[in-house]
Amino acid sequence: MQPETVTTSNISFEEYRNQILRDYKIALVSRECSLLGRREVLTGKSKFGIFGGGKELPQLAMARVFRNGDFRSGYYRDQTFMMAIDQYTIEQFFAGLYAHTDIKREPFAAGRQMGGHFATHSLNEDGSWKNLTQQKNSSSDISPTAGQMPRLLGLAQASKVYRNEKVLPEQNNFSIKGNEVAWGTIGNASTSEGLFWETINAGGVLQVPMVISVWDDEYGISVHAKHQTTKEDISLVLEGFRRDENHEGYEILKVKGWDYPALMDAYETAEELAREKHIPVIIHVKELTQPQGHSTSGSHERYKSEERLNWEREHDCIKKFKEWIIDHNIATAEELLDIEKTSKKEVRKGKTDAWNAYISEIKAEQNEALKVLKSVEAKSENKNFISPLLNTLAAKEEPIRKDILEATRKTLRYLTKENFVEKTALQQWVDSYQNRIQPKYSDHLYSEFETKAINIEEVPAQYSNDAELVDGRVIIRDNFEYIFNRVPEALIFGEDSGKIGDVNQGLEGLQEKFGEIRISDAGIREATIIGQGIGMAMRGLRPIAEIQYLDYILYCVQGLSDDLATLRYRTFAKQKAPLIIRTRGHRLEGIWHSGSQMGGLVHLLRGIHILVPRNMTKAAGFYNTLLESDEPALVVECLNGYRLKEKMPSNLSEIRTPIGVVETVKEGTDITLVSYGSTLRLVEQAAKELLSTGINAEVIDAQSLIPFDLNHDIAKSVAKTNRVLIIDEDVPGGATGYMLHKLIDEQNIYQYLDSKPQTLSAQPHRPAFGTDGDYFSKPSVEDIFEKVYEIMNEANPTDFPKLR
Repeated sequence: MQPETVTTSNISFEEYRNQILRDYKIALVSRECSLLGRREVLTGKSKFGIFGGGKELPQLAMARVFRNGDFRSGYYRDQTFMMAIDQYTIEQFFAGLYAHTDIKREPFAAGRQMGGHFATHSLNEDGSWKNLTQQKNSSSDISPTAGQMPRLLGLAQASKVYRNEKVLPEQNNFSIKGNEVAWGTIGNASTSEGLFWETINAGGVLQVPMVISVWDDEYGISVHAKHQTTKEDISLVLEGFRRDENHEGYEILKVKGWDYPALMDAYETAEELAREKHIPVIIHVKELTQPQGHSTSGSHERYKSEERLNWEREHDCIKKFKEWIIDHNIATAEELLDIEKTSKKEVRKGKTDAWNAYISEIKAEQNEALKVLKSVEAKSENKNFISPLLNTLAAKEEPIRKDILEATRKTLRYLTKENFVEKTALQQWVDSYQNRIQPKYSDHLYSEFETKAINIEEVPAQYSNDAELVDGRVIIRDNFEYIFNRVPEALIFGEDSGKIGDVNQGLEGLQEKFGEIRISDAGIREATIIGQGIGMAMRGLRPIAEIQYLDYILYCVQGLSDDLATLRYRTFAKQKAPLIIRTRGHRLEGIWHSGSQMGGLVHLLRGIHILVPRNMTKAAGFYNTLLESDEPALVVECLNGYRLKEKMPSNLSEIRTPIGVVETVKEGTDITLVSYGSTLRLVEQAAKELLSTGINAEVIDAQSLIPFDLNHDIAKSVAKTNRVLIIDEDVPGGATGYMLHKLIDEQNIYQYLDSKPQTLSAQPHRPAFGTDGDYFSKPSVEDIFEKVYEIMNEANPTDFPKLR
């Protein structure tokens, strides 16, 4: 073990000693929390636990060099680090274990995520940004292995933008001259994931200030490193990424996880390189242990040899730390024993306090329910059935809310044929209780602040009498130029987005005007393009991440679904990432560039607005609207619309397309046709041709799928026409099925219908190549015409005899 100096700072021995003993106590408290946390799971007070035992020392070293303004993007082993930066208490540890829904007691997720998922608060109570440079920051964790890595890239890239983009102030609420470091942590087994490798490559290319710590305990759950990593050594495999005198790359450090002074030296070196020079660093922390196994789901004795278990006992980092302290006369064994006893007492007290705070709230709700139930029991003729429900609930010493609602709701079943005041009181109590409690589990999927996107009022396009007809791409390009002049925090990046101005010239010439930081090319790596956007949006920038084609979004749907879509929800509105994802799709030819993923996206991306403009004017309005809001959104431009002519609006920069509002593009009386995007043009053409047969169809552009028709304008249309057909180019049951659900279950259009509501979508396979492939794979004008005619034939066969 190296008897080197712990810190390069000039401090007295007493200060030096106090630092070390503080670290020792934090390590002990963290370990004791893990041990007691496991017991709480095994006794049934918590569903599941996953802890940071064995990783204490390297996290203390990382905490020592973590500064205000820095960001962490890690995983569920980092509890010691969070305690060391004073962002995690014993009570909060157990509140997370119990899933306490009070954000003040469980500040990371208000009980929505299992323990071990850490986050700091970036937002004030009104949803505005805090000054992130004055606090230590942790981006909200997610469980998917390596899912934290793409976001880490963006958190680090924000510092590079703030340091080098002169249009931004040198100091603001998000950065001080770009001096902030993004600190990532990952388990050694998770380095097998593609997201890790994609992030490593992108970080080396971009040269951003991130330090990645790999906690290596030789196992991934029960699977040994020999099944995980070539040569069983991730830093050895990463040697090709190491920087040298001729090439940029990473500084790669390797250090033993039980060697306290060596860890301190390694993290000081990493911090200096990343913070001062923006050189990315990888720290491979080897010889760590996991004394409780992967999680509470099993025991590590099942898969580790006795030899390995003995080694882990001898090389436990806290044991080694204690030996080092004694060997170097920093404290005596007796002094350390006192710290150990104090730490155990504090953890036990914290656990008790956290449990009492959690259970007392629910017990109060239990007593409310029992009071109402007893009143009903006394009056009901079905007392014999109600009493067991009441007694079962009353006997619960540690009730949960499910117990309360089961008893009260089941009681109502026995009162259906009775009528008395106490029954009404029970009905009202159940409704009130559900309305009071449900938001604890469901609020904040979307913004509930004044800045939410649906609050931005529409500003329609205006046209002069001599408005020029231009390619759609010109409208989108000119609007982006207005955006980049108006919003200094805005930047866009993606494949071909920079030098050539995107594949459809929607960014033509903008890199020359605004520079390579704001209009930039990215490698072929969709997952980290999204990660760049998430991280930068979390640090106050307004990124637009471009995914070249809609098909390619499948490469990054994991990050969109697990990270971006859930961020506001899983932090109880304490963090946000108002990222705009720009892509294009629909009506191209061939399996790979014309598929429609809308049905999948509307289900996987709840938490992100999904906008489907029919032309570039509408798309431009959506971008303008979103930049006045603070919510993430996916905008799908029409791939075949860039060369189609549109009138140039005279108020282009002022246009605001409303979100969640449909538009009636043709009025009619006989049937309501609903569509979006490129397919809407075919619907409009079919509606014109239907007029020749006496069918006057009303055509409605959905415009946005999430949210969908908030004003229920489609229901108003169906009330007039009494028939509805929903058309798109997705697979059967995809987005059309989603829209039909909205119309039937939420808008109750069944009460207006004289014919069965129907959908018309593409074939269940990907589109075949060529014009004929498109015609036989997706709805054509003829398909739409004949489907509408068939509906009218069924309603009135005399006026509309069969076509064939």
